[in-house]
Amino acid sequence: MKEDRILEIRHLSKTFGTNLVLKDIDFQVNGGDVTCIIGASGSGKSTLLRCLNLLETPTTGEIVYHGTNIADVKMNAPKYRSRVGMVFQSFNLFNNMTVLENCIIGQTKVLKKSKEEAKRNALSYLEKVGMAPYINAKPRQLSGGQKQRVAIARALAMEPEVLLFDEPTSALDPQMVGEVLEVMQRLAEEGLTMIIVTHEMAFARDVSSHVVFMADGVIVEEGTPKQIFGEPKKEQTKEFLSRFRHG
Repeated sequence: MKEDRILEIRHLSKTFGTNLVLKDIDFQVNGGDVTCIIGASGSGKSTLLRCLNLLETPTTGEIVYHGTNIADVKMNAPKYRSRVGMVFQSFNLFNNMTVLENCIIGQTKVLKKSKEEAKRNALSYLEKVGMAPYINAKPRQLSGGQKQRVAIARALAMEPEVLLFDEPTSALDPQMVGEVLEVMQRLAEEGLTMIIVTHEMAFARDVSSHVVFMADGVIVEEGTPKQIFGEPKKEQTKEFLSRFRHG
């Protein structure tokens, strides 16, 4: 096994009742990879991400994190999630807390950091995403783009090895999308390992190192952005991408 292999997904399936949402998914993530998962709504992308974060339990298959199948062992989920963090479509901030408190609480509760260390850490990540001037604001006082940048800072403050993004811009007004994608692009350039479910095709083409195209719960095709956007092999991939070119 390669030294820098972080996650390996093997034969992953997920069923809700009689509905098979993911079928025999296989792919792997190495350190520094920026993997974009693309596909139409309902293709299983978000369910896959939720399985990787243990928010959903896979029905069958393995999620191997540094050689341990986390889908199998009684994993300490909060501890694992501090290593494999997640940024949600709907921000999921605590509305009764300030921006700074939102970025401190996970560090003190899960990582057992002192209040001082957690605060220093939170401030440096809020600075990084351009939200340092808003540390005393409550989420309701912020725009969608600002909330999402706080959510990214909060996830980064846990110093994860991998960060999962579930459609991080789809709840935002168009003019706010850019500010969030810019932060994500900087993180990619700094070498953070990321798995991103996105409808932003230009971002997937320009920023990712690996693209996974899903349809109907299966991986239809995967490869480099050049392969997927430039020379897709499967008819289904071509058809999906042509909608964006002409849209």
